[in-house]
Amino acid sequence: MEETAAGVVSPLPNIQPKHFVLVHGASHGAWCWFKLRHLLEVAGHKVTCLDLAASGIDLAYPSSILSFDDYNKPLFDFMSTLSEDNKVILVGHSAGGLNLSHSLLNFGDKIEAAIFIAATMLPSGFCSEEDVKVGAPDLSEYGDVSIKEYSLGPDKPPTSVILREEFQRKLLYHLSPVEDSVLASMLLRPSPSLALSTAKFEGNISQVRRIYIKTTHDKMVKPEQQDAMIRRWPPHEVFIIDTEHSPFFSSPQQLFELIVKASTSASTI
Repeated sequence: MEETAAGVVSPLPNIQPKHFVLVHGASHGAWCWFKLRHLLEVAGHKVTCLDLAASGIDLAYPSSILSFDDYNKPLFDFMSTLSEDNKVILVGHSAGGLNLSHSLLNFGDKIEAAIFIAATMLPSGFCSEEDVKVGAPDLSEYGDVSIKEYSLGPDKPPTSVILREEFQRKLLYHLSPVEDSVLASMLLRPSPSLALSTAKFEGNISQVRRIYIKTTHDKMVKPEQQDAMIRRWPPHEVFIIDTEHSPFFSSPQQLFELIVKASTSASTI
């Protein structure tokens, strides 16, 4: 397992074109990848950006999505259409790591590599208190940071959650250009929190190459949480990028270079 600082990565020439599937995290959508998608496509790669259920321009109401299978259906449906000779590289950010793990269980023969960016990397989802401790954001130190909806009743867990606008830049984008965080504040939607918090998977996960990109100034999935997930389920490689939780906004060029490097190493094993 190799750790590489983002600052020393150089663009790699003569790269074989790949098909990248970019999976957003909670409250985001396909829109958050616009900078990375452009860089990958200019370099000759194919890129698919999906909106998960009740995300981006998907019309579902967030509190109506009560299971992880329903939330992940757009990715599951897409993966089902691929032939086995059309392997893709999955890239997941934040809670999108759960979608990657679910796909590794069900579509391992269609995945060349899985790249986790500041992501929840758990082989079976949230199956224990320790899984929640290392894989879910703990924002209690900041006070009441979110707006919650309880569509099943006040005595039940919340069905959707979104960060209050005054905390979005502070926790998600504090090293990103201000205009990007303003755009995000206009596009973020409540995430189907019950579906995400109850995500659990069963089965033997495939031995697809996994790469983790650790964000060192992260306030959402803290670096110590990322380290704990890496120790518990060691990936093949760990790269480091000195950003907050959203390197697709704050350091898109460095993120692009790391992803290309990770995909190249995956094709050589």
